[in-house]
Amino acid sequence: MNSKLFRISMTAALSGFLFGFDTVVISGANLPIRELWDTSPLFHGVFIMSMALWGTVIGSLLGGIPCDKLGRKKTLFWIGVLYAASALGSALAADPYLFSFFRFIGGLGVGASSVAAPIYISEISTKENRGKLGGLYQFMLVLGILIAFISNYLLQGVGGENDWRWMLGVEAIPAIIYTLMVLSIPNSPRWLAITKKDDAGALKTLAMLTSPDEAKEKLQEIKNLNPVSIVKEKLFSGKYKTPLLLAFLLAFFNQLSGINFVLYYAPEILERAGLAAQESLFSSISIGIVNLIFTFVGIRLLDKWGRKQLMKIGSLGYIISLATVGWCFYSGASSMVLLTFVLVFIASHAIGQGAVIWVFISEIFPNKVRAYGQSWGTGTHWVFAAIITLITPVFLDADEGIFKDNPWPIFIFFAGMMVLQLLFVLFMMPETKGVSLEDLEKKLSR
Repeated sequence: MNSKLFRISMTAALSGFLFGFDTVVISGANLPIRELWDTSPLFHGVFIMSMALWGTVIGSLLGGIPCDKLGRKKTLFWIGVLYAASALGSALAADPYLFSFFRFIGGLGVGASSVAAPIYISEISTKENRGKLGGLYQFMLVLGILIAFISNYLLQGVGGENDWRWMLGVEAIPAIIYTLMVLSIPNSPRWLAITKKDDAGALKTLAMLTSPDEAKEKLQEIKNLNPVSIVKEKLFSGKYKTPLLLAFLLAFFNQLSGINFVLYYAPEILERAGLAAQESLFSSISIGIVNLIFTFVGIRLLDKWGRKQLMKIGSLGYIISLATVGWCFYSGASSMVLLTFVLVFIASHAIGQGAVIWVFISEIFPNKVRAYGQSWGTGTHWVFAAIITLITPVFLDADEGIFKDNPWPIFIFFAGMMVLQLLFVLFMMPETKGVSLEDLEKKLSR
């Protein structure tokens, strides 16, 4: 693989590291902030804990606009600025309102990065290595989650009662480094050729990523499929019905697997299974480690086995593990058996949906509407993530009915949704491995 291509892709993927870090770092500040500002449970939940999530929803839904107007590179740059501002602002906030505002700013960065980075990487890579390069984003995301847990642990007690400020503020260091690194990467050649009509700039970038002869051939292929037109393409014109449906269903099933429910509430779930608080914390770290290992495996297999094959494996793993976890809660089985199948669930996600989602959505939309198509797919993902995150605690804390003191119906529901996902994969999902973006456009757009 071209070393420049790998370095450039890795730079863009670092926004995923900040995504993972920013999402999880709040866990270390949760209790200290609640004690410091003595806010109500409702205020704490809506503003302190979930404000970043709503920023993520808006950032993902609107992220296609700057990607198209400013370009992928400039959008990635400003995402770094948002991360740095959020980290410093949250750490220095004097009251819960300022804190919530800066967490919201960070959420905008998270949402926009889930649009811009996968698009950028897919547009600079080749059909042979698009999977593994696109998968770098998910790998860095999972790594960011793990590093955030470790960082929180190491910084605990460093600043006394203000240690949470250090936990949040330290994110500014990788954010600033990432922002400066983005300045050295080129603009997307497809964006230059199609949106800016800058053939010379596109050819220069393509030559750097491939070779002069290949660059001319690739530019001609891009131009032939995207002739200059005064008619602006509309995403919801009906022409792109197939990629819209595929992106929606993939993102929908991603969240209906229960992955955010398990990751966000892992310590509580494991405590209910009979593990002591300290044991549940250690087990949560094991979840992060398994997630990282199998994400790496999934990325390695994306361009060998293909997206569809990994989704089949992941779906079967989901069904078996979720059904077994539900049975463990229902029957009162050993907590270690339950933990084992929770880890199987995490591994199934990492090798399937986790490795596939950002790559697949960035591949299936045509060049002219890719930014807005990516916003559609990631927006769907984050809207359902927000809904699941807000609804599931209600069932966890239910005082009556089948959910009382036992979450087994939740896991059985998620297992049933994964049966539907398997049917979607078998009968609707196309294989995109080894197919150029231009050929995929011909195949999926009417």
